[in-house]
Amino acid sequence: MKILFLANRVPYPPYRGDKLKIFNLARRLKDRHELHLLTFAQTQEDLSYKAELEKIFKEVHFVYLPQWKSAVNCMQGVWDAKPLQVLYFQSKELQQQLDKMVATHKYDAVHVQHLRMSPYLAARKDIPRILDLPDAFSLYWERRKLVKRSMLTTIFENIEQGRVLKYEGILKEYNLALACSSEDIAYLEKTHHTTNLRLLPNGVDLETFAPRGHDYSHNKTILFTGNMDYAPNVDAVGYFTETILPLIKAKCPDVKFIIAGQRPVPKVTALANDDVIVTGFIQDLAATYNSASVVVAPLRFGAGTQNKVLEAMAMGVPVVCSHIGFGGLGIMSGEGAIMQTDPVAFANSVTELLSSEQMRRSVGETGMHIIKTRFDWDIIAQTLERYFVGIRNL
Repeated sequence: MKILFLANRVPYPPYRGDKLKIFNLARRLKDRHELHLLTFAQTQEDLSYKAELEKIFKEVHFVYLPQWKSAVNCMQGVWDAKPLQVLYFQSKELQQQLDKMVATHKYDAVHVQHLRMSPYLAARKDIPRILDLPDAFSLYWERRKLVKRSMLTTIFENIEQGRVLKYEGILKEYNLALACSSEDIAYLEKTHHTTNLRLLPNGVDLETFAPRGHDYSHNKTILFTGNMDYAPNVDAVGYFTETILPLIKAKCPDVKFIIAGQRPVPKVTALANDDVIVTGFIQDLAATYNSASVVVAPLRFGAGTQNKVLEAMAMGVPVVCSHIGFGGLGIMSGEGAIMQTDPVAFANSVTELLSSEQMRRSVGETGMHIIKTRFDWDIIAQTLERYFVGIRNL
């Protein structure tokens, strides 16, 4: 098949969720299908990755959308009812380039990434199209209400949530809409009264995050990973450091908390002290996982599933996480990840793991098996391939 990927960001280097997904799926489909890519480039650095992407895609097309132009787009939000994240990626140039490519190549299927890109092909009923939502974004905003915010932030976010909730119904215009979590699918089906949703989980690159003979004997390192300018991650590490870590240190005084992730905002760097280490960007994240005794994911809002949980499980590292994203894993608490919502219970589970090498090994090895059999990108790419075949035959 000839397949077009319409992406909101250049999927290289594959260091963040939306880039990871397109890169890993396309890399596994390229030998069986002819793949094309159309995406926004927001920096000059983005433009430099064309040669790398041409190793996967037969054609790579960029539309340059600098951040200043996106900011101007968002100013339309004063009189436009679209969500700001849709306005941010609004571009006549991309629409023109897309129309030209579709007319020239007559694609067998198009993969449209994210709600942000949904307007570009919503009306093209003549083309088999899949809208791949990383998560139920309206659910993300609903959960964010549970976290204390300033009055101005609350007003802004409530407006954006209302816009997202209304706009999200565009998913019904596509042949199929995908989400990475069964929890998100159930929410979207109920909210938008549709049956065109299917599951496409997030995966793990088992070449990168392969087990390295994890040493379960060490018990003094707690790790959190993620992009540290992403609001749920910023909130999570602040919450963990201020509320949960003191409870753990009361029983395990020598433990260190490592926050590993690119672009830490000032609120994150301010957490650094003798017991909390903020690393910034990590080149070999797998090695960092391998050095951890326990990985934590105490997110208080968000949706979808968490790559940090999947990657840690793939490497056999035990995880303690909140309910955010856990329901979409399809596992029982303790099968690679222990789910806790109460801060005291969360701290107790971390402490129990730190106190028992046998427990760390049991939880970690169970998670490793689950990832290998359910969340390998090779398996997930085959699922997407079946969806492409299905919409082509409609």
